[in-house]
Amino acid sequence: MFAISLGDDGAELRPLEPRHAEEYLAHIDRGREYIGQYIALSDRATDLASATAFLQSYADKAAADSGRLYGIWTDGVLVGGVLFRTFDAASGNCEVGCWLEEAAVGRGLITRAIRVLIDWAVEERGMHRVEWTASSANTASINVAKRLGMVRDGVLRESNPYRGVRHDMEVWSVLAREWRERRASGR
Repeated sequence: MFAISLGDDGAELRPLEPRHAEEYLAHIDRGREYIGQYIALSDRATDLASATAFLQSYADKAAADSGRLYGIWTDGVLVGGVLFRTFDAASGNCEVGCWLEEAAVGRGLITRAIRVLIDWAVEERGMHRVEWTASSANTASINVAKRLGMVRDGVLRESNPYRGVRHDMEVWSVLAREWRERRASGR
């Protein structure tokens, strides 16, 4: 197994696999309300079987080269994760996403982890475009997109029905050339 350090604070990025189902469920249970504010992730893991099924769905995506899932651990505790929700090597397009339990907010974990994913997608896999989609109400998520140097492509008005409310969804992206320029300039 591999782990990628996210800095000198003990945070690591590792594959999140079906064998982590109990740990993943405990993490979701700790952060269920906070995580579930804008994304349905916490609704998809309500017991061990559903947590395992979710993790298996991403193991299947990884095997098909159509998505991947990584956990963020701090001091050995799973506190969040990042993913390639979609990954289409043929078209050169992918979408990244994230979640984090409230106790881990404010440490830059998501920004650091997503940088690792974008670096890999652009430099190792030759992706041309990396997307980020977030509810317009999810200020924290939109701020990550901004910190990553993404450009707001537009708003899909009332496109996402979630928990009885239709949410506007913002689409942000960064192109490979923009990412390389940003990284070369040290930003």
